[in-house]
Amino acid sequence: MFNNMESVRTYFRLFIDEAISIGVGSIIIVAIVSTFIGAVTAVQTAYNIVSPLIEDYIIGNIVRDMTILELAPTITAIVFAGKVGSNIAGQLGTMRITDQIDALEVMGINSVSYLVFPKILASMIMYPMLVILAAFLSLYGGFLAATLSGLSTAQDYIYGIRFGFNEFTITFMLVKSVVFAFLVSSISSYKGYYTQGGALEVGESSTKAVTTSCIAILVADYLLAEIMLN
Repeated sequence: MFNNMESVRTYFRLFIDEAISIGVGSIIIVAIVSTFIGAVTAVQTAYNIVSPLIEDYIIGNIVRDMTILELAPTITAIVFAGKVGSNIAGQLGTMRITDQIDALEVMGINSVSYLVFPKILASMIMYPMLVILAAFLSLYGGFLAATLSGLSTAQDYIYGIRFGFNEFTITFMLVKSVVFAFLVSSISSYKGYYTQGGALEVGESSTKAVTTSCIAILVADYLLAEIMLN
């Protein structure tokens, strides 16, 4: 991917295009999913609090930890794989079967560097931003669900978010997001780039890209937890 590279201006233009497609194009679905996940987490946490000795601020505390450690980076990564991963695989697969990639090679352009590198770079930069947005909206969704339904007061929920906060969990969330972005973009690019056949095989490549990416995300999630939290 780093052999026979084009000019910096060329990659910058390609990066901006991919960043808009990958990042901006995913904001709506990420916002919807993360908001409702936070709301559901708050409601289910309140449902499982059966002891009167447990303070209401625990709802905000659990929503915070669940969101930062797992829900924001991992669940969003599954959605990211379904939307962005399938799009990358489908785009590259279509270019392969229509001989557009071969045309780039004939012109002396490193097709892997030209097509894949901007996608991976844009994913690794834009996806952590999406995760930060998802974490905020998930906490806010939990706040709305808890306060509007009377499960907790606004003061208790915010106190729970602040209580016992460990800054390292943010670092862990961002490390996971970078790793997940690399896995989704590289796996999807590989599946699409090496597609053979016709339109049916392009669809199969997109499906394989999503399923393989989801498996890789879950495996990496466990390994990162063992390495960084154990």
